[in-house]
Formats: sequence, structure tokens, C-alpha cells
Amino acid sequence: MPHILITDDDPHLRRLVRTYAELEGYDCTEASDGAAAVTALKQNPYDLMLLDVMMPGPDGFETLEAIRRFSQVPVIMLTARDEEYDKLNGFQLGVDDYVAKPFSPKELMARIGAVLRRTQTRTETPALQEISFGGLSIFPDSHMVTIDGQRVSLPPKEFDLLLKLAQNKHIVLSRDQLLESVWGYQYCGDGRTVDTHIKSLREHIGAYRKLIQTVWGVGYKFEEPDKN
Repeated sequence: MPHILITDDDPHLRRLVRTYAELEGYDCTEASDGAAAVTALKQNPYDLMLLDVMMPGPDGFETLEAIRRFSQVPVIMLTARDEEYDKLNGFQLGVDDYVAKPFSPKELMARIGAVLRRTQTRTETPALQEISFGGLSIFPDSHMVTIDGQRVSLPPKEFDLLLKLAQNKHIVLSRDQLLESVWGYQYCGDGRTVDTHIKSLREHIGAYRKLIQTVWGVGYKFEEPDKN
């Protein structure tokens, strides 16, 4: 039974989420603030964490930064704000998904299920060999990327996007296809989510950013620049 940590300073929201989550068969633990969440994660393993952005004391981003020092637990952030800067900040810290308040509990359960399925699939997938393009190397088995021999730390979603594009070299993948394969479900048609992740991914891979080409009006493809 998947174990979920629900972190929010609103007890009514925690109770609502817990009710729906338990109906889905999840085991739930509540944390009222960031400090309590960090303590809970140090004491017990969790399969997924719901984390509110706006909390007294350490906010969601500060809490996640502290958590990422010792845990790679999948995280869905709950936010009342819809600003690109906030999302980029979260993605760089390793957020798996965002859900804007107010939200539909049923949609939240669908997103939880998608993240859990993707995480379990990644764990169960047999080891794959290195994929290299010049000095850029992708190691699917260890979830690692190196550039010219130096390890590059990518948030989980950016790694999944890079791997998906690299495995489909020369093939144009639409935003909807990327949403379905990387996020694991239909993301309400919001292609901006893909665009935001691609922008951050390009920044992380620096000189190799040109490997990810935009196909206007369609999506993206992975293409090595013409050497001629």
C-alpha cells in the first residue's frame, strides 16, 4: 500500500485530501508544516509527498530544498500561485508535478496515481546502456547525465524528457505525446508545462541545448546538428 505524506498548514484541506486518498487505498500521514515534514521523512519512508507552497515558517520551496539533501521522494506541490518563476524554481529542486488551488480531489488522485505508476515503472525497468551524443551521456539505469565527463544534476522530469527525446532521435514528439509519456496521463492539454521544462532542461545541458530542437506548432525533436 503506497504511503503518502500530506503537508499543508490547513487542517481542513489535509482532512479532505486524506479522505479521498484513503478511499483510493493509500496510507496517509499528515504534517502541518515544513519542519514536521522533514522530520517525518527522516523517520519513515514514503512513496509520495504532497507539499503546500505557502506555509508559515519554512515555505514549500525551502522545505523541498532541505528534503532533497537526503531524499528523492516524489513530490507534488500544491500552490495558489501560477507564476512561471515559481514553477521553474520547483522543477529545479525536483518537483514531479504541480496542482493549483482550488483543485478537484479526483484530479489530484489521478495525478498521484500517475506519479506513483511512473516511479514504480522506473524502479522495475531493467538497466539500459549508456546513450551518448558527443560529450553528452545519458545513463538510464542510474538516472544520471554527464557532460564532458562531469555529472549534471537534473530534476526527475527533465531527465525523463531528455531520455524520451533521445530515445526517439529524429522523431518529432508533440507536447501531448510528451505529457502522456513523461507525466503518465492527459495533463488537461497544458503544453506550457512541457515548454517550461524544456526551457529549464536546455539551460542545464548548456552547450548541448541545440540537440533539442523546437518544431513550431507541433512540439520537439532530438537532432544532432549538421556537422557539414
